[in-house]
Amino acid sequence: MKTMRNLKTLLAVLLFAPALALASEAVHLDPAPDVSGDKAALQNGARLFVNYCLSCHGASALRYNRLLELGLTEQQVIDNLMFTTDKIGDRMTVAMRPADAKKWFGVVPPDLSIIARARASADGSGADWLYTYLRSFYRDENRPTGWNNAIFSNVGMPHILFNLQGEQVLETRKVQQDGKEVEAHKLALTPGTGALTPAEYDKQVADLVGFMVWMSDPEAGFRKRLGVGVLIFLAVLFVFAYALKKEFWKDVH
Repeated sequence: MKTMRNLKTLLAVLLFAPALALASEAVHLDPAPDVSGDKAALQNGARLFVNYCLSCHGASALRYNRLLELGLTEQQVIDNLMFTTDKIGDRMTVAMRPADAKKWFGVVPPDLSIIARARASADGSGADWLYTYLRSFYRDENRPTGWNNAIFSNVGMPHILFNLQGEQVLETRKVQQDGKEVEAHKLALTPGTGALTPAEYDKQVADLVGFMVWMSDPEAGFRKRLGVGVLIFLAVLFVFAYALKKEFWKDVH
């Protein structure tokens, strides 16, 4: 039963990834800051994910107790990152029913367990796409949610972080390109609508994306450390092997 649920989760993400790839085609992506080695940033990203994302998007491939690997204690996870009905060994699932999600957003929000890896597999953008996407929402009264996205047109998701970033509008102007007049688009932040400065908001998004990247592959850091250890071991072994070879063949003419 658990295997079937995991397969459904993977299938949902993989079905969602091609749509994202098409949406970001020929779009400039801002590079996401690498916070993989910053446990404080990853902890903040986990907090943002639970507070802003987990109400609609599950992360069913991850259990709450894995958050201990970010340097949190079990009590900190229970007190700050879990709902009262959850247990520390539970998967990070969402309580919203798929039928309700379909009714409200027009599509069931995908599970985000491996969304960063799915994005990377789709077109190599990975964290950069997520980082740009979460900073590209703008007001659009023609959309059911009142929001649209500059790199994912007609997105069904509302701007969940608008109280932090504020409201952006999409400005359109005519420019000359290759001797032709074309439309250029630019996002402009409406003054006084956000709780954070643009730099502060970008930092929050970087932490959130960093957590989603970690969540997609929690063992990545261990594999990198293991790889470095193996290379060091092989280098030391080579020295001893070469010394043994010289000792063995020293009297052979």
